Amino acid sequence: DEELKPHLDILLASLLEKKKDAAVEIVRSGILPTLAQALQSKSNLSCQVALVVAEMAREAAVREPCIEAGLVKVLVPHLNSNNQDMLLNTGRAIGRICFDNSYQQDQLVQSGVIPRLVSIMREYPENDPLVNVCLLALCNLADMDSAREALTELDVADVLTFQLKRAPDAERRHVILEILGALGESDILKLQFAESGVPEALSAMIRGLLGGSDPHDLCSIKIASNLIKCFGEGSGLSSNTQLQLSGALAIANFARNDSNCVKMLDLGVVPHILTLLEQHVDEGDVSVQHAGLSALRNLAIPATNKVRMLEDGVTERIKTLLRSDMPPVQFKLLGTLRMMVDGQEEAALVLGRDAVLLARVMEWSSRLLAALIRHSRSPEVVRAVAKADGVRHLISMARSEHVIMQNEALVALAIASAIDLGKAFLVTKDYLHVSIAA
Repeated sequence: DEELKPHLDILLASLLEKKKDAAVEIVRSGILPTLAQALQSKSNLSCQVALVVAEMAREAAVREPCIEAGLVKVLVPHLNSNNQDMLLNTGRAIGRICFDNSYQQDQLVQSGVIPRLVSIMREYPENDPLVNVCLLALCNLADMDSAREALTELDVADVLTFQLKRAPDAERRHVILEILGALGESDILKLQFAESGVPEALSAMIRGLLGGSDPHDLCSIKIASNLIKCFGEGSGLSSNTQLQLSGALAIANFARNDSNCVKMLDLGVVPHILTLLEQHVDEGDVSVQHAGLSALRNLAIPATNKVRMLEDGVTERIKTLLRSDMPPVQFKLLGTLRMMVDGQEEAALVLGRDAVLLARVMEWSSRLLAALIRHSRSPEVVRAVAKADGVRHLISMARSEHVIMQNEALVALAIASAIDLGKAFLVTKDYLHVSIAA
């Protein structure tokens, strides 16, 4: 030990200083068998040796020589140490040497590292560097059937959910979510997760991310939502209303700037929101409907999103939801349609010629009525509105106490008069009559 220590100090210093090709030169020096022997004998220098190996193994070029020198085999027993520094150095060394090496990873699983990784996280749950090493190791092994089989006996769900709740950053969250996703490929583990509160933990994570604008958080929410769906035994949208509400609120909250809205549309959230709304439209939860509609409305604000949502047939699906008998939901639906037609001539034209929709618009939303005329500027729409007795509603809107509604109504009336001269006298006469009477 006394002879080896000064050499270790020199090796470690050169590695930590990140000198060029330091790791490769160490391998060429022929010292690897000596390091393996020191680890095998469990000398007092084992912790420092493991640190040297871990720093060397950052370089991909030295990993195979480390394997050939038997370093992995002599490192594995040190995972049973009760020294946290030893565990940390050993975990890092093994993880780096075996990274992207399926044969070595299989050998690790066969040697029984899976139960030990879970045990370490149970024993030292607050040691973040050590927990991180164990999580990364599980993440690298979780795609293997043998690893999944080993985990079925270990009640790993409680360990992962505990770490998910205390995850200090998005990177840690993503590792845990990736592990859950990979392990969820096992029907046994999927069922265990569903019964062990994993969906609830994911829902709590989503709620905790509300109010932020970090794109990494948005990614976490997307992954967590997919996992909730997965752990619902593949039945599609979760039947847990609270989970649905959390997801819809999270999307609505993130859809508060154009950049997030565009990213979420790229992620394909809109069809899921519409399916959720359709699930609740008749006798479902009003809170979920409100949250879903708020999300949909916010997503429709950017002009580029409007075009894409229209091309995807969103307006048609929204129209089918108008069968709801709840006034608050009706208002939200029509408000979403108003946002969809803003600046979209073709959409305004299509909706403005829909007699069934116009009948509902007369009853609930004069602002949408005005928007259909303003954005379509179409004689067909003007005639359809007049036929549905919409002029009267626009005149009433023009007398609103809100200036913005007055302006929208007057612009719509002016456009209607200019487009359809046959109605111009009627519109002007009615408006003047009402105004004088007022």
